[in-house]
Amino acid sequence: MPEQPPYLRIADVLRQRIAEHEWTPGDRLPSRAQIGQECGVGENVVRRAQELLISQGVLEGRAGSGTYVAEPRQRVRMVRSAAREQPDGSPFRADMKAVGRNGGWESRTDAKVPAPAEIAARLGIGEGELCVRTVYEFLADGRPVQLSTSWEPYDLTGGTLVVLPEGGPHAGAGVVNRMAEIGVTVSHAVEQPEPRQATAEEASLLGIQKAALVTHIRRTYYSDQGRPVETADVVIPAALCEIVYEIPINRRQG
Repeated sequence: MPEQPPYLRIADVLRQRIAEHEWTPGDRLPSRAQIGQECGVGENVVRRAQELLISQGVLEGRAGSGTYVAEPRQRVRMVRSAAREQPDGSPFRADMKAVGRNGGWESRTDAKVPAPAEIAARLGIGEGELCVRTVYEFLADGRPVQLSTSWEPYDLTGGTLVVLPEGGPHAGAGVVNRMAEIGVTVSHAVEQPEPRQATAEEASLLGIQKAALVTHIRRTYYSDQGRPVETADVVIPAALCEIVYEIPINRRQG
């Protein structure tokens, strides 16, 4: 069996000392040099162990001050389900209300943006064809807990009242409801989740440690004719949120 990397071993040691209440929430940890001396490793190994625990929400780094045991945080529950599309409300707001938080979002839309190669492939259009791009920051009690960048083909919604996802008479109605307004029936969505480290920009926007663990979801909505009508990259921080997939069961009649 391969030997455990030293930084993982030190992370386990630090986690155990916290579990045994040697350090409690709000306590400042000894210096990396001191921990390294106690554990027989270098400061870089201790640094990597602490960065891992910070990304997991166990520790908290404070610039110019040191590393502290983090206060326990209730993770926000994010439910992923096409069945949760609502004609008169937002599933995100419903999720936040269920855990006693006020949900909302901020957005910025740019029309007629040339589609990059990956987005064009996901939408089934040519690279460089025009899209409507909307960048979202989803907030719980005013604090960001999710990022999303959405792309819609301009030739589908251009010149209609739903061309701007967050503007006009159908602002904020969601992809399914907005598409219905122009006669497009959305039949299903496909999501591809994968874990990765946050980019520097994502970490800054979400208020998490650089390179902290996030779940990156590539989501695409399809019409009943099989055409992709919207695709998005959703980024959810693992330390702040838990993701739950809700799977509807269609029971056979008779």
